[in-house]
Amino acid sequence: MRKLKEVLRLHHEVKLGQREIARSVQVAQSTIHEYLSRAQKAGLGWPLPEGWGDAELETALFAKSPSSSAPQPALPDFAHLEQELQRHRDVTLQLLWEEYRQANPEGFCYSRFCVLYRRWKKKRDVVLRQDHRAGEKMFVDWAGATIPIHQGQSAEPSQACVFVAVLGASSYAYAEATHDQQLPSWIGAHVRAFEFFGGCPRLVIPDNTKTGVNRPCRYDPDLNPTYQEMAAHYGVGVLPTRPYRARDKAKVESGVQVVQRWIVAALRHRTFFALEEVNQAIRELLHKLNQRPFKKREGSRASLFAAVDQPALQALPPTPYDLSQWCQAKVNIDYHIAFDGNFYSVPYLFVQEEVEVRSTPTTVEIFHKGQRVASHGRSRGHGLAITEHEHRPKSHQAHLEWTPSRIVNWAGTIGPHTAQLVERILADKPHPEMGYRSSLGVIRLAEQYSAARMEAAAERALRTGACRYRSVKSILKSGLDQQPLLTCTSPPVSPQHDNLRGPEYFADQEGRPCSNNQ
Repeated sequence: MRKLKEVLRLHHEVKLGQREIARSVQVAQSTIHEYLSRAQKAGLGWPLPEGWGDAELETALFAKSPSSSAPQPALPDFAHLEQELQRHRDVTLQLLWEEYRQANPEGFCYSRFCVLYRRWKKKRDVVLRQDHRAGEKMFVDWAGATIPIHQGQSAEPSQACVFVAVLGASSYAYAEATHDQQLPSWIGAHVRAFEFFGGCPRLVIPDNTKTGVNRPCRYDPDLNPTYQEMAAHYGVGVLPTRPYRARDKAKVESGVQVVQRWIVAALRHRTFFALEEVNQAIRELLHKLNQRPFKKREGSRASLFAAVDQPALQALPPTPYDLSQWCQAKVNIDYHIAFDGNFYSVPYLFVQEEVEVRSTPTTVEIFHKGQRVASHGRSRGHGLAITEHEHRPKSHQAHLEWTPSRIVNWAGTIGPHTAQLVERILADKPHPEMGYRSSLGVIRLAEQYSAARMEAAAERALRTGACRYRSVKSILKSGLDQQPLLTCTSPPVSPQHDNLRGPEYFADQEGRPCSNNQ
């Protein structure tokens, strides 16, 4: 800003020379000479006419004469240019300038055209200064830089990712290295950040990373179920930034830059062989970073955190969040779902239904429309079926409850012969289960016939060796069980008689039996 008023006052009122005026207002002496020459030509003295301000004074001294001012080219319609660039992805400033020159042959050249457009856009693209309340927001993001870790004999080191969290009001920062950017690392870093801060904010502000947001949307983003469950456990809300709007999380963008400059860059000459070594080094430098004094205000991140953010944070829950993962599954016709190489049962009423599976390192929970319908201990085997007996239909439960001893005991309620018959049926099969149906059929015959008849039929079947369901049914149906059971005796001895010839009669002279042809 030109100090015109002060120069004129010092010259006319204080009567200072040009050199003293130049030293007083910190302006070159040649400039003071030019100011006074222009004022003399314009006939201006001191004090200035009433109502004159800086604008009127500058106009009087530096306005161009009409004869020397050349006609200015027509300005482009900058709002129309911006609209065209946003509406059509292939439109360029070069094309728009050529169209402008067709309508205005005496218009600006291309370079001036671009300068004017960018100057107009810069004035329109103003930034809202965000004021963060104490303990309200925590901004999180992955840093772009990585830290190499040398493991084993591999020539290529693995690259550890760096997670950064920054509180809004105090800019108090947290950083840690992780093996990757997958969901377990993302959730675990949040949990450790809350523990580092000693409390929870009201809101967590991530970008639209896939580990946190399933479907980015400006108006209604779809959060990852595990991320949402973690937020509910700590009583915080998750508010993703708008897609492609880095300024929504300018606080963490600045924090990432600081972490990369003062931590990642500071570790560039060190060699690490384990992730724990990296995090130990990060913790040491992180403490120094938070203690570093501000340049434009008093205090540091640590002192501001202790005074502002820390008292306003919510208390941590009694237990830390147990990492869980969610996935979709469909209940098969055998009322089991396939998960992690094993099969877990669900109540049979949910057959062919879509369910959600929440898994932790120790448990597998199954939800249907938000209601938990099954819970199992997680199996580390492969191809195993983990089944709750109550999940089966009543008919399946009854079928599985049959054992050889139970069937024999049931048959024993009819009588001992029936029990022996069932034992015989089960023993005659290669596997006892193959005789279940026949045994149950024999037992159910007692519903049609009395126990006495069943016992008689079973005894007859055992005596005759007809130990089959059909044979017992035939005995009962034909009434053979009511007939006296003949006892087996030795064959009768033939009486002695002269007309009876023994085997000696039929032998030849040498004592051999005669054939029929002789």
